[in-house]
Amino acid sequence: MLAASLDCLPDDLTGMQCEAKWDGFRALATRAEDGSVQLVSRRGTALGGAFPDIAAAAERDLPPGTLVDGELVIQSEGKLVFEALQQRLRSRRTAQRQADTLPAHMVLFDLLHTPSDGAIMAWPYHRRRAALERLFADCALGPPWTLCPATDDRTVMEEWLSPAWAAVGIDGVLLKPRQSPYTPGRRGGWRKVRSRQTTEALVGAVSPSRTTPRSVLLGRLDADGRLHYVGRTTPLSTTEAALLADILTPAGPDHPWSGRRFSPSWSSAKNLAVDLAIPELVAEIAADTAVDAAGRFRHLTRWVRLRLDMTAVDVLRFGEGNRPADG
Repeated sequence: MLAASLDCLPDDLTGMQCEAKWDGFRALATRAEDGSVQLVSRRGTALGGAFPDIAAAAERDLPPGTLVDGELVIQSEGKLVFEALQQRLRSRRTAQRQADTLPAHMVLFDLLHTPSDGAIMAWPYHRRRAALERLFADCALGPPWTLCPATDDRTVMEEWLSPAWAAVGIDGVLLKPRQSPYTPGRRGGWRKVRSRQTTEALVGAVSPSRTTPRSVLLGRLDADGRLHYVGRTTPLSTTEAALLADILTPAGPDHPWSGRRFSPSWSSAKNLAVDLAIPELVAEIAADTAVDAAGRFRHLTRWVRLRLDMTAVDVLRFGEGNRPADG
C-alpha cells in the first residue's frame, strides 16, 4: 500500500485517521503457519540478514499465520538514526554485532493476516487497526515492537509536523481513510505530508572522480527508460562522500551520458570532471521548484542522503515534478 504526497494537511479531514510517519525502512514481517519467518521490503527484498534481531523477535513473538506491515527504525541518543539502517544493509556480515550494540525496532501500523481470520486486507482500516491493537494486547508485545501512534485530532497532527518532532525522527504524517482496504502496491487513498520538502533522483555521475566524489550529477528516467540529466548537488559532506565512494558502481561505455560534457555552472565554459556511474543508487535531495525548459533544476540541489531502501522504480519519472516518491 502506497501513500501519495501532499504539501500540507487538507482542510477537510472527515473520515481520516492520522499516524506519525517514522524515518525508517518500510518492511513486512511474516510468521508463516509452519513457523518460518520472512522480513522483506515493500519491493520484496529480503531483509532478515540485515535485521537478525527483528527476524528473531518475529519468530519468538508473532503467532504462526501473522503478517504485519511497519517501519524498521534504529534509535540512539533520543533520536532515530537513518544512517544506522543504511549501515545494516551495507554490512550484513556484521549485522548481528551491530544488532547487539544498536538494536532495531519495528513500528507496526497494519495487520494483514491473522491465524484466526486469514487474510484481512479487504477489511476497512479501522477494523484492521483494532485487530492490530488486540495483537499487541493478546501477545503482550513489547520491544522491539512498537504500536504506531494514531489520532484524529488535528492539533496532534500539526504537532507531529513540527520541527521539534522532525529533529528526533518523525518526518511527517500519514493520512488513512478509516474505511479503506489495504491494496498492495497501490495508493488506495493514503496520503502523506512530510515535515521537510524533499524529492528523489538517481545518481548518474559524480565529480571530480568516483574515489573522491565532491558533488553528484543527478538523473531521472523517462517513460521509455532513458536517463535525463536533471541537476547537480552542492558539495557532499566527508561522511557522505566516503559512503558514496564505497558503493558506487562505475559505468561502462554504454552509459547514456557517455561523451557528454558538463560545466560547473550555467555561465562557465569550463568542463566539469566527472565519473559516470550505473544509475542504480537513489539520492534524497532538497531542491527548489525552479526548473528550465528542459526540466532541469536551475539551481544546485542540496544532498540529503542516500536511500538504500529505494530503487530506480521508486523515483519519479522525468517531467513528473518534484514531489516525494509515493510510498
